Amino acid sequence: MIAQNLAHVKQRIEESAKRSGRNPKEINLICVTKSVGTDQLRQALALGVTDIGENRVNDALSKFDGLGVLSVGLRWHMIGHLQTNKVRKCLKVFNTIHSLDSLRLAIELSRQAKEVKKHIDCFVEVNVSGEDAKYGIRSGDACSFIKEVSQLSNLHVKGLMTMAPFSEVQEDARPYFKSLSTLRDDLLKEDIPNTDIRELSMGMTQDFEVAIEEGATYVRIGTALFSNQI
Repeated sequence: MIAQNLAHVKQRIEESAKRSGRNPKEINLICVTKSVGTDQLRQALALGVTDIGENRVNDALSKFDGLGVLSVGLRWHMIGHLQTNKVRKCLKVFNTIHSLDSLRLAIELSRQAKEVKKHIDCFVEVNVSGEDAKYGIRSGDACSFIKEVSQLSNLHVKGLMTMAPFSEVQEDARPYFKSLSTLRDDLLKEDIPNTDIRELSMGMTQDFEVAIEEGATYVRIGTALFSNQI
């Protein structure tokens, strides 16, 4: 099942990229494993998956330890909300944080990363929809926020992340993804030192094709890979 799902997702990624005149190799597939166990994760790894996305630090630690030597060489992405009291544990597993949403978190990440001699790639989470229930900074605050983060020695801002409001109609997500892409382009013109804000982390099972058409370079997919109903 996972093999068939993965092949189908890769085909959809390729078709979406070609529709928008992009190279499919520009799109990185993050395999989201928040709802699956270590056995299913092993199956995905056997199929060549190398990028793992987790929402919770403790779940990631459990799977990281459970995989043993298989964890070596994997790229672990923190895609859920990160609390400052989980930073130390987080740094044991994750290479990239997709949910940087406050200066307090950024300072703590940089401080503790320096202690363990790590440099962490980060995506700034932007609440483009303005929904109160969502985490992330406002689009209008992104430039000043990134300028502050750029001064932290052990963090590197490599892009932006967002989540569109849930809808069963993919097209409903397009304005939100387009907004993030436009914001990225505007921020690149600022030429903020110690940053390289080229990447866009956006798109999940229900809307990743539209996200790719609007410039996503990382898509975060779980259900379409592990469900037997897709």
